[in-house]
This record gives sequence, structure tokens and C-alpha cells, in this order.
Amino acid sequence: MNFNTVTAYLRNTLLVAVLGLLAFHAPAIASAQEAAPAAPAHPAPSPALKTVAIAKVKATPAILANANGNERRNSIERMTGALDGQLMSALQQTRKFTLLARSDADALVEENAASGKAFQFGHSDLTLVVTVDDFQDFTETASFAAIGKSATKRVIRFAAVAKLYETKTNKLIETANLQEQNLDSEEDLAQAASTGGRLSDSLLIALTRRLSEKIAQRITDVAFPAKILAKTGNIVTINRGEGTGIATGQLWEVFALGAELIDPDTGASLGREELSIGKIRIQRVTARTAQGEVSGEDLGIDRGSIVRRIEQ
Repeated sequence: MNFNTVTAYLRNTLLVAVLGLLAFHAPAIASAQEAAPAAPAHPAPSPALKTVAIAKVKATPAILANANGNERRNSIERMTGALDGQLMSALQQTRKFTLLARSDADALVEENAASGKAFQFGHSDLTLVVTVDDFQDFTETASFAAIGKSATKRVIRFAAVAKLYETKTNKLIETANLQEQNLDSEEDLAQAASTGGRLSDSLLIALTRRLSEKIAQRITDVAFPAKILAKTGNIVTINRGEGTGIATGQLWEVFALGAELIDPDTGASLGREELSIGKIRIQRVTARTAQGEVSGEDLGIDRGSIVRRIEQ
């Protein structure tokens, strides 16, 4: 044989041997592949938070027109400005929404322009519009003829209308009229910290914070009603924590969801029937959750049940 013939013979022999070896081990290879654990699947993404665009808080033209003097007008403007910031903070603390602050648009436009970028607000699912429609700042004097003395109390009260829209359709989802005024414990603060009839910053922050928490709680309850996360014996855990208006000692009612309710006139869904199945008393509040104890009869309180605060 010449050199080329020997080379071809060796190459063919080696190829036959390799094929035979692969055929012999094929079942074992296939079995090993079947036994090998599958690559872990990527975890399902968590549901996206609803995005809420918060319009700049404004007072109605009637309120501004009736503001006698610059001091009163300044108080109204400071109040709406403080409410704007407090509302953003209160909604952020619910941890239920992604927020877009329309009132910060000017600052965002300026910052993007400095960076050479065009500014554009993101898409929102919901739009919250808050309008202050009442502002009162006056003093009340009570005379006690029997002892020849009188007492003066400063009363500060304002009210707002909160309207929640579905951004895509401009459909009005919820509206609420809310009011806040200084408490008895704040009388000394209001009189001592204010000068020349001006609304003190401490009192202003306290009042706007409480009103903001009421609005945030109302919006959260509409979009995401509070629910029971777990139940162990008579102790339940619900998905409401600090900054959502929940506090120890509060009484909450528990509901089981029934059938969907359809308006016979319009055919529109009115939500689902809610059947009362018990009450719980809040005992402990943490950053993200709260725990309560069943108070009274338990008619089926369980995980997933809706809870609503009983106003007292």
C-alpha cells in the first residue's frame, strides 16, 4: 500500500470506532439528560403597581376671591402648597402606587433641559385631582358671666374635594369630600406660634398631614381594599401598615366577597356583594402590616377577606 491508501484506511477505521462508541453509550447519555434537572425558570414578575398622576393642589376661584387681605391669601397658598407635598408623602407611604407629581413638572423640565434631554411625563393609570373648596380661620369667644371671665379659641378649618379618574378614559371612579380642623389640644399651639393672624407652620403641617392621610387612605381603599394576609387562631394580619391611617385600638369589620352586582338599568358592574363575617380590634402596627384580634363572633374570617375600618 502506498502512503495515501494507508492514511485513508486508518481514517475510516477510526470513524467506524467512534460511531460504534457513540451508539453503545447513547442510551446512557439520553438517560442522563432526562435525569438532569431542568434549568430554573425565571420567577414570575410581581404585578406592576398602579401609576397615579397627582395634579397640583389648587383652591377654588371662589375661595381666592373671598380672601380678604394678603395675609389670608398667603395662608391659603401656603396651605395648598403644604397639602401638595403632604399628599405625595402620604400616598408614597401606602407602598401601593408609582407616583407622578405634576406639580414638580417645572423642576423636572428644567433638570432635563440642563442635561440636554427632552422631558416627558410617563403614562399614568389613574389621575388624582384635589381642590380646596373651603378655608376658615376665625376666633370664637365664650363669656362666663358668673365668674366675669372669657376664653378665646382660634378655629382653623379647611375642606377639599378629592376626585380619582381613570386616565385613559377620563372616567370618574371615586369622589370624596374631606374636612380637617384644629383639635382642642392644638389651641395653645395655634395661638402661641402664630403672629399677627398668620397660620403657624406647625399647625399648618399637622392639619395638611391629617387631611392628606385621609385622602391617601380613601384612594388606597378604592384601588386596593385592605385584606387579611394570614390568620392564626384569633389573630389576623392585614396588609396595612404605618402611614395608612391604621392605629392600635381601631375596630375593623371583615367581609367575605359574594356575587358580582350588576346594575339592572345600565348593565354596569357595581362590584361584588360584601357579607359581614366579623370584626377585629387592631393590636399592633408595623411598617408594612398590622395585626388584630377577632372581636366577637367569627363567621368565617379567613385569608383574603376584605376589612374596612369602622368610624367611631
